[in-house]
Amino acid sequence: MERIDVAVIGGGQSGLATAHALLRRGLRPVVLEASDRAAGSWPHYYDSLTLFSPARYSSLPGMPFPGADRDLYPHRDEVVAYLTAYADRLDADIRTGSRVTAVRRTGDGFAVELEDGGMLSAQAIVAASGTFGHPHQPTLPGLEEFTGQVLHAADYRSAAPFSGRRVVVVGAGNSAVQIAAELAETARVTLATRGQVKFTAQHILGRDLHFWTTRTGLDIAPLGRFLAHPPAQPVLDDGRYRAALAADRPDRRPLFTGADGAKLVWPDGSREEVDTVLLATGYRPDLPYLTGLDGALDADRNPRHREGLATGVPGLAFVGLEWQRSLSSNSLRGVGRDAERIARRLAAHLGRR
Repeated sequence: MERIDVAVIGGGQSGLATAHALLRRGLRPVVLEASDRAAGSWPHYYDSLTLFSPARYSSLPGMPFPGADRDLYPHRDEVVAYLTAYADRLDADIRTGSRVTAVRRTGDGFAVELEDGGMLSAQAIVAASGTFGHPHQPTLPGLEEFTGQVLHAADYRSAAPFSGRRVVVVGAGNSAVQIAAELAETARVTLATRGQVKFTAQHILGRDLHFWTTRTGLDIAPLGRFLAHPPAQPVLDDGRYRAALAADRPDRRPLFTGADGAKLVWPDGSREEVDTVLLATGYRPDLPYLTGLDGALDADRNPRHREGLATGVPGLAFVGLEWQRSLSSNSLRGVGRDAERIARRLAAHLGRR
């Protein structure tokens, strides 16, 4: 069995930042990426997606995001190209097409089992596999009885297939509002939410919001330890989404109360035939390979950790969790800080500098 220092599971932004930090500590990580390229979930997001932060606040350690205008908001494909270039420049062993199916404790470390039957022996593990592979589908009234199409935002690419259709988007976050507004250009769309949509301005006093979170220290404040559950994030808006909702494109309604075949039942008792319910209800950590590792996950299959270090499994760490340590923990601009901290702690655990 091949023996390695650290297995980094996931080759997206979190895994690449972790590999960079481990290399700086003299460790030789092996990055195990399930897909055919080291770009994480970015190639699978919807076509029109742009970063919420400008290029100047969207870089991994050691390589600024390219482009002459640092205040532009990079498109999904630009992020994919950036991560691909970052991986190419990184002097790390990155193995694509390597899906991890299980991690088990051994006497002196961990056994990492791969889908193709291969196995590695690692002294430490960093779970950096993100959330995209685990879309969250909450229990919603009547949804199991609804006979129309039910999709998650993870399945959405563009508005083209929904032209002229009746669509209900469920959710009140950034993706929900952005997708609903895009769909409303060619379809009849309702944004169904449990409460009012909360907005925050993209620009304050002529500066992008990320300038202020960086300048005030909010971006790096270690608040994650005090949060039992990540708080809902307001919708970042430059004015277009408030205007879209004000014009009923899409219209907003309280969440439906049931379903009758292909019809949804609204709180006022009315019934309306709907083609598609699209759930923009977020994601959860995608960690199925840790279910057999005692102490790694809680009863809800969420990681048991403190600021990324597993509390019950020495040698196991996480990078890229939402609010792992701070507001920016699962972003391009912030994941490198958490990765550096985890690399430092794992190097100490393994007796390295």
